[in-house]
Amino acid sequence: MSEKSSGSAAGMTGTAATVDTAATVDTAGTAGTAGTAASSAAKAAAPVRAIPDPLLNPESRRWWDAAAQRRLLVGRCEACGRHHFYPRALCPHCMSDRTAWVEAGGGGVIYSFSVMRRGVPAPYAIAYVKLDEGVSMLTNLVDCDFDALAIGQRVRVAFAPSASGALVPVFTPD
Repeated sequence: MSEKSSGSAAGMTGTAATVDTAATVDTAGTAGTAGTAASSAAKAAAPVRAIPDPLLNPESRRWWDAAAQRRLLVGRCEACGRHHFYPRALCPHCMSDRTAWVEAGGGGVIYSFSVMRRGVPAPYAIAYVKLDEGVSMLTNLVDCDFDALAIGQRVRVAFAPSASGALVPVFTPD
């Protein structure tokens, strides 16, 4: 298989990922010889990358608590009115400390992505997703055909368990 990469990718925070070999990969919509027993067996046995555990700190605790309830939050500055992400106490636009959490709609578009296939136990895709609120977040793309991903493609938030079971926001194509 070839690697497909688009744009830049940054490192992820979290602990080392493990592989769950009992899980299956959702390959709906992939091209090839659909229906063959060998193809189906290979897809069912494909390992799936476990999402790394989140690293909690005082500034991000409320964000992770919301994720555990399947809610995606972004920061909003009460001084300048602009949204921001990642969790932090000061607005990065005007440096005000009058920030609040607001629930995001959960939709966005792929700004940049990279599919990892070589040197990893299981293929996975990471992406910068630009939310409809205007902020970008580094995330995982799941439940999709990695070869069908495209910059500008609409995605929506989903929540996947990390290695320890904590829910982590991920995105999947609309």
